[in-house]
Amino acid sequence: MSILIKPIITEKATTNSELNNCYSFVVNTKANKVEIKKAVEAAYGVSVEKVRTINVRPERRTRFTKTGIQHGKTNAVKKAIVQLAEGEVIDLYSNM
Repeated sequence: MSILIKPIITEKATTNSELNNCYSFVVNTKANKVEIKKAVEAAYGVSVEKVRTINVRPERRTRFTKTGIQHGKTNAVKKAIVQLAEGEVIDLYSNM
């Protein structure tokens, strides 16, 4: 089971990483905070102080088309905001 799926690189997440030393990741929906902490420490070689998680519910949509009503939804995801120890940095752009 892969715990870390991908880092979140948005304007808000980048500002949070520069000012508060917090990095955001999309993680497996069944992962808990302890598993996320161990995965980040193993993958990036940093020490994690705090982990906050967010469960994002699926967004449901209804479209009215010629053939009738179509219902759909997006996938549910889990986000983790990881705060690192003072002086620690993750370089997310190194392997691009």
